Amino acid sequence: MNYLGDSAYFDYVEGRFADLQLLRYRLEGFEQLSLCQKQLIYYLSKATLYGRDITFDQFGKYNIRIRKTLETIYTSDAIDHECDDFKAMEIYLKRLWFSNGIYHHYGCDKFEPGFSQEWLRQVICQIEVSKLPLYRHETIGNLMDELFPVIFDPNVLPKRVNKANGEDLVVTSACNFYDGVTQEEAEAFYQQQKDAAVDDKQPVSYGLNSTLVKDDKGIHEDVWSANGRYGNAIRQIVYWLEKAKTVAENERQALVIGHLINYYNTGDLRVFNDYCIEWVGEHEGRIDFVNGFIEVYGDPLGLKGSWEGIVEYKDLEATKRTQTISQNAQWFEDHSPVDPRFRKPHVKGVTANAICAAMLGGDEYPSTAIGINLPNADWIRAEHGSKSITISNITDAYNKAAHGNGFKEEFVIDEPTLALIEKYGDICDDLHTDLHECLGHGSGQLLPGTDPDALKAYGNTIEEARADLFGLYYIADQKLIDLGLVPDAEAYKSQYYSYIMNGLMTQLIRIEPGRQIEEAHMRNRALIAHWCYEQGGEVITMEKRDGKTFIRVNDHEALREMFACLLAEIQRIKSEGDYDAARQLVERYAIKVDADLHQEVLARYKKLDLAPYKGFINPRLIPVLDADGEISDVQVDYSESYVQQMLRYGQEYGTM
Repeated sequence: MNYLGDSAYFDYVEGRFADLQLLRYRLEGFEQLSLCQKQLIYYLSKATLYGRDITFDQFGKYNIRIRKTLETIYTSDAIDHECDDFKAMEIYLKRLWFSNGIYHHYGCDKFEPGFSQEWLRQVICQIEVSKLPLYRHETIGNLMDELFPVIFDPNVLPKRVNKANGEDLVVTSACNFYDGVTQEEAEAFYQQQKDAAVDDKQPVSYGLNSTLVKDDKGIHEDVWSANGRYGNAIRQIVYWLEKAKTVAENERQALVIGHLINYYNTGDLRVFNDYCIEWVGEHEGRIDFVNGFIEVYGDPLGLKGSWEGIVEYKDLEATKRTQTISQNAQWFEDHSPVDPRFRKPHVKGVTANAICAAMLGGDEYPSTAIGINLPNADWIRAEHGSKSITISNITDAYNKAAHGNGFKEEFVIDEPTLALIEKYGDICDDLHTDLHECLGHGSGQLLPGTDPDALKAYGNTIEEARADLFGLYYIADQKLIDLGLVPDAEAYKSQYYSYIMNGLMTQLIRIEPGRQIEEAHMRNRALIAHWCYEQGGEVITMEKRDGKTFIRVNDHEALREMFACLLAEIQRIKSEGDYDAARQLVERYAIKVDADLHQEVLARYKKLDLAPYKGFINPRLIPVLDADGEISDVQVDYSESYVQQMLRYGQEYGTM
């Protein structure tokens, strides 16, 4: 086994299939942690992995049954593994694992199977019945009748999250957050709850941890808790959180874990508020975690939290950079180019750390964020602050895997610009992530009486654009040079060029021909880049050379002023809850794709033979037991393959 420290060599690149590349991340410094810290990470990691089936089920009600059926076929010795249908099914299954279901993790479109219905019917009938995921009294025929339309009919549940303007976003989305209700009914249900608590100064995150159901009892919530929906998984999570609590680094960390356990046991969103407040206030421990129903990007209405988990420990050296930023949060807020009404007069509790991820789970696995800022509740952020992390070992893995792959040489306009990006790119990428997470998401304030959900389906895109613009504006500021965060006044230009090139052109490699932009982060980047291109005259130009399109930034200072102008407007939209303005911005700048440019970009990218999406294989944490059966050490194993890990997770952490 390749344990941490056995060799100076570490292969970050694992394997590739479809449009995906698998990478590994390294747990630098893990061996220097204390035994209690290693135990804490191990227990929290178990709690993270036990949430896997929740995410699968949230992303589509048939995902787990399809996964289990295909895994049974994949591991069966009775099936011919060399035929074309089996090999196509293998790719489909690997994609399903990667996306926590049958929908693309970024575009949300349903996968097209490369194998036939006839073949799948034939091999299912060859499988021992007891090994198939059958309900009581169900036959193989019933199983196939239920699953085959979902797998093979492109018109059945075609999209996990639909955000198309003018459609019923609930009815037309395959995500499993709503059962039998329309968008109008769902919005009315939660608006009634908000109206009943209009004077509540500490509101809960309405709908965050429940399925909204319409049946003979009317419309009601099926709460996700230890004794409710997802109870089997949640009780396992609670079991490992209880063990983690016994080795907490300090009393407040133990209190945080205790609140989370109470929340899982009760499903009470006021307890979740208590947990968030305590979690934001705990800074002393080196170990931290996110575990729960958190991000709402998987819900077309932006209410329901997808389950996710991450276990982390501070990267002490890299954290010096993020703490420098957070310690100056009030200065950045005071000098923001937005209307003073929308600035926070007193920035509270902004903390930022660079961390090493030790385990990823749920909606953070295999494809993970490079930065996180929580909690999401605006009133908690205003009164108690927020925590931001940038994940240093994930960005390090990305950078090492991308080194020398030819992408920049193909798309960057000229050698001087390429040299600028080579010199400053990694520094500025990390810094922009820091500014986005540490300050951008935590900046600004809602006007009194503004509903934090007022922007509805456009809220996620507007929020990501707000945070990106905050980072783009300040990365060019003299303050960053004074703080020692960038080496000189030229560095920011590398970020400006890369960002605009990505927003206008190169992110199109992730879009299938004929499709529009769907994912909130991609929409945000397109919105910013296209708005600046359209409004800026000659600030940004597109140039043709030998049939290829290139981006040129002609005036970086003017571009910064444009970022400031757009940031001011987007902050106004959020602060006032201006739904119509949000809709107009997103629909005009963030969604549409130029078909000719798209075709060109795809053709150029194809010649590079690269995968547009990347994700990670988790390390395996192996407890070493002493003679009394107690953990005496935890070792890190990097030898597990993607297939081995996915099959093992299905066996060890399957709860549904």
